[in-house]
Amino acid sequence: MTLASSFKSHPTAWPICVLAGAMVSVQCGAALVKGLFPVVGVAGATALRLTLASLMLVIVWRPWRLRPTAREMRSILIYGAAMGVMNFLFYSSLRRIPLGISVALEFTGPLGVAIATSRRAVDFLWILLAALGIAALLPLGIQARALPPAGIAFALGAGVCWALYIVFGRKAGVAHGGATAALGTLVGAAIIAPIGVAQAGAALLSPAILPAACGVALLSSALPYSLEMYALTRLPTRTFGVLMSAEPALAALSGLCFLGERLTAIQWAAIASIMIASGGSAATSEPDLPPLKG
Repeated sequence: MTLASSFKSHPTAWPICVLAGAMVSVQCGAALVKGLFPVVGVAGATALRLTLASLMLVIVWRPWRLRPTAREMRSILIYGAAMGVMNFLFYSSLRRIPLGISVALEFTGPLGVAIATSRRAVDFLWILLAALGIAALLPLGIQARALPPAGIAFALGAGVCWALYIVFGRKAGVAHGGATAALGTLVGAAIIAPIGVAQAGAALLSPAILPAACGVALLSSALPYSLEMYALTRLPTRTFGVLMSAEPALAALSGLCFLGERLTAIQWAAIASIMIASGGSAATSEPDLPPLKG
């Protein structure tokens, strides 16, 4: 059987591959951005990612054709603000703690949204597993290498912003899709760019960092968002959510391969606990839109 006939006989196979590519792309971008921190700082790296990604998304999605209502525009503004702050907090955590742990803690945001919309007994199991995973990552003396409290706080804060991103992104983006993401990214860039300029100044315009900055914008935002939008329309919601729960493991592997970040057995177990909670919540959830991150 040829590869083409395999995809034809299993219609979800290709969207699953596309989604896997999106997740790998995000983690490669996260690994690449650490090289920008010593040059332009966290705020500068965030500003570069959002500004360049917004330009890419505007070219692809042409959001100027939209005519959003006042309510949709309000949701877009909150969605974009949440996106900008989420990226800033995530990068702030990434500078202090390993990539896989940062992503796992950030995943508590969409997990919280999924659980908040349900009242079934099984959801208490997912809450317990997530809580155990978070507790194992806290600096409580149960690890060989305690994590900086600030890094944990930034990652959990990014999770809160991710939850807001999901809620308001759904309200604004159901009808407009990628164009909403382009507008939201512009809003996020407008909020973070002044902070980045204040922190990094003229270093943001250095030609030496432009290739890496473009790579971060492409790998972390423009490419994965487009791939996720393709997979979203072709996969069942539960399948999408369960597959997305593998992202913390991919992040940990990316940190190991590209950044040399080695985790302890307890940290791997904590990440696995949060992943199981996220995947289980998605698998047992009511039909709904899955959590996308731009």
